[in-house]
Amino acid sequence: MNFDKISAWAPEWLSVVRIMSALLFLEHGTQKFFNFPPAPEPMQLSGLFVIQGLIEVIGGVLLALGLFTRPVAFILSGNMAVAYFMAHAPQNFFPVVNQGDAAILYCFIFLYFFFAGGGAWSVDAARRGTGLATP
Repeated sequence: MNFDKISAWAPEWLSVVRIMSALLFLEHGTQKFFNFPPAPEPMQLSGLFVIQGLIEVIGGVLLALGLFTRPVAFILSGNMAVAYFMAHAPQNFFPVVNQGDAAILYCFIFLYFFFAGGGAWSVDAARRGTGLATP
């Protein structure tokens, strides 16, 4: 198999992973504010939950579009690190037990987007004039 041909698609697949991660993250915010998708028990929004919901909605939309990808991804990565240590880590050391594995994965995927950028299919790439080209 010629991996060079596969590697040529890396910028596009970076965009696919960014878009899917952002849409999954966005669902957390829409569930908080609009109960969509429906939660077993709707959340009572107050204090940090409102701030977290705003971060999830605004950050999710910006990241899905690939607009201001690097600064948004940096903020979201830090936000997920704080969420993990505030909400999950005190419950148990092991992420699978404290249900913090998603927060850890989001933290590191967002940190990767901070370093890698938004990929070929992003508003950032279009603004630079380098987007939407495929191998």
